[in-house]
Amino acid sequence: MEMEMQIPKQVTFIIDRLEKHGYEAYAVGGCVRDMLLGRVPNDWDITTSAKPEQVKAVFKRTVDTGIQHGTVTVLEDHIGFEVTTYRIDGEYTDGRHPDEVQFTPDLKEDLRRRDFTINAMAYSPQSGIVDVFGGQEDLQNGIIRCVGSAEERFHEDALRIMRAVRFAAQLGFSIEEETWNAVKKLAPNLKKISAERIQTELSKLLLSPHPECFKMLYETGITKVILPEFDTAMSCEQNTPYHCYSVGEHTQEVMNHTPCDLPLRLTGLLHDLGKPLVKTTDENGQDHFYGHPQESEKIARKILRRLKYDNQTIDRTCRLIRFHDYKINLDKKSVRRAVSKIGTDLFPDLLIFRRADAGAKPPHVYEETMKELNQIEAFYQEIQENKECTSLKMLAVTGKDLIEAGMKPGKELGETLERLLQHVLENPEDNQKDVLLKLV
Repeated sequence: MEMEMQIPKQVTFIIDRLEKHGYEAYAVGGCVRDMLLGRVPNDWDITTSAKPEQVKAVFKRTVDTGIQHGTVTVLEDHIGFEVTTYRIDGEYTDGRHPDEVQFTPDLKEDLRRRDFTINAMAYSPQSGIVDVFGGQEDLQNGIIRCVGSAEERFHEDALRIMRAVRFAAQLGFSIEEETWNAVKKLAPNLKKISAERIQTELSKLLLSPHPECFKMLYETGITKVILPEFDTAMSCEQNTPYHCYSVGEHTQEVMNHTPCDLPLRLTGLLHDLGKPLVKTTDENGQDHFYGHPQESEKIARKILRRLKYDNQTIDRTCRLIRFHDYKINLDKKSVRRAVSKIGTDLFPDLLIFRRADAGAKPPHVYEETMKELNQIEAFYQEIQENKECTSLKMLAVTGKDLIEAGMKPGKELGETLERLLQHVLENPEDNQKDVLLKLV
């Protein structure tokens, strides 16, 4: 698998300088993995036998970023590159960070403490690839495998339990058996990990080319710790003509049909989690889920806050969930009303999401729904092209116009504008200043 490795000139320069001063130095970790996969790495980490103060003596411009862990940032062409001394990690009492690190002159010892074989390779132009744990072979075979004992690696840092599944999703790899069993056994340790770190891994998994790998989180018991609401949904059957999956399986399927966008994929994951709470079964044995969008929105908001998502993501996702089942009749007037209620910023995404939702339903439902959505979309396009008014912003009169026409500022003014908007939604041709002022 040895191939021509393209590395930035700054990285070559740093490695070269350290070697000229009698030290070893290598690019290490994710950047080597990405180069072997033919991808352009996002960042470049360098590992060296030089101690931090020796690195600082070799380069003019450095920043102390993590001296206690052996890391110095070297600035070349105004770009920072982390240069870290070979190290052996001490005990991990918090299940996240080593209590202390020991420097070592041995590259192999440094590679031994890394998480997965595909992330435990080093490279330098002089020595080529250093691969002590079979990382290249695992890359070729599409396997995620821990370096050494999987249980030890996961005990050291519980976040690696989620990283195993996230890498599987990003690369389309499978997880090797010992690593998989350790994930299942130690999933409860994720309780020790901060919500922010969990959220980062979850988002990377959802935005990966294989969101279907989310089911691995369920199969290994990870969702039980980070998203117990999903486990409830997995056991909620849907005995209706519109569904062929349990609630959990349906949400999983919807995510696979959704474009790569975080609020859309989060909507896919969370849009039906309220169903178990509102489920009723009629005398014919058919299930109903009245009011589930509102209930799902509440649950989603709670989950997204718990996972420390930003307000913009929370707001967009929750609005999509609130309207995901909103009834729109197949005429232009209804579509204008819907756009007005839902908002032009969200309406196109709502149609995208509804298509994904339909893709996870039985074929006869899918075809019917797609026909309707195409019709709604055609009306929406016309409304946009004709610049038909769907919001107060687009109304031909403003509050200022009404005050100039003799109205007092206050509650009545707002109500009048709202009434005019409702009129224009019914009669778009009336959105002209003089017509509306006459109406007032």
